[in-house]
Amino acid sequence: MRADRLVSLVLLLRRHGRLSATALARELEVSTRTVLRDIDALSAAGVPVYAERGRHGGFALLPGFQTELTGLNHDEALALLVAGSRRGAQAFGLGTALASAMRKVVDALPESYRATAAGAAERLLIDPDTDLLARRRIPDEVPDAVVAEVRRAVFAGHKVRIRYAAAGQAPKWRTVDPIGLVTVREQGYLLAAREGEDRTYRLSRIVAAEELDEPAQRPDRVDLDLAWQERSARFRSGGDQVAVVLRLDPARREDLVTTALAVLAERTDADGRLRLEVTFQDSRHAEWAVWQLAANAEVLAPQWLRVAVRDRAAALAARYASDVT
Repeated sequence: MRADRLVSLVLLLRRHGRLSATALARELEVSTRTVLRDIDALSAAGVPVYAERGRHGGFALLPGFQTELTGLNHDEALALLVAGSRRGAQAFGLGTALASAMRKVVDALPESYRATAAGAAERLLIDPDTDLLARRRIPDEVPDAVVAEVRRAVFAGHKVRIRYAAAGQAPKWRTVDPIGLVTVREQGYLLAAREGEDRTYRLSRIVAAEELDEPAQRPDRVDLDLAWQERSARFRSGGDQVAVVLRLDPARREDLVTTALAVLAERTDADGRLRLEVTFQDSRHAEWAVWQLAANAEVLAPQWLRVAVRDRAAALAARYASDVT
């Protein structure tokens, strides 16, 4: 659209100071004749564009010229405001900075975009605190001082000492090479290397951190999405995994597959119930997940899990039997 191109032209002149018609045409992917027409349109609209003659001449804006244009169209502004409503920044200690940035973005938008973009953003809700079943999301609590120290080390490319409390263990100091930060379902993680081996640390388990002056041993570039996928795959393939075969009410399928590590097989029985083979991280994970499904699931194998669920149900029934008259 021409309006977007005019905005881009002004922003190019603001960034570079002076550009020739040929350079502008190359940046905007249009002809030099189109650039000249756009320059005339801007001048007619009151934008102080002037031409400098000579070998090193070109077009420039008058010194001191300011404009509220941000280069964002309505949908781009809306996308940025909606992204600002997500909680990922909270996990990295950037919630306050994000809120401040969003206010500045709104203030910088042209008046015609400001009201509609901000109003539209109010009509969209991303990752609410509770779902339809009123289950509340509980985000990780990470001290600001800790996450700020880790974040500085990640950005600066320095080693960082962390006092980390692994599950079921006392906190211990360790020095790591930070690679990046990831947030998943309100939980923040530090991807790092330690003595050349990949390590993943949950931010909420870091009780203290100290950025060091020593450069981190890490690649210059990183694909965090790929790194996270690879580490997730290794996690799912490790440990004492348990395969479970069960019959399930189709209405509870989503509850099961979002909890299980993987679905190995699935088919529908004659009565409409699903028969699935799924894997869990270990026996505790399997027993917990099946128990959440209550009477909507029946374990077919392994036998020890059938017994565990039966014994737990019997204990619960006995607990309440004394109240029945």
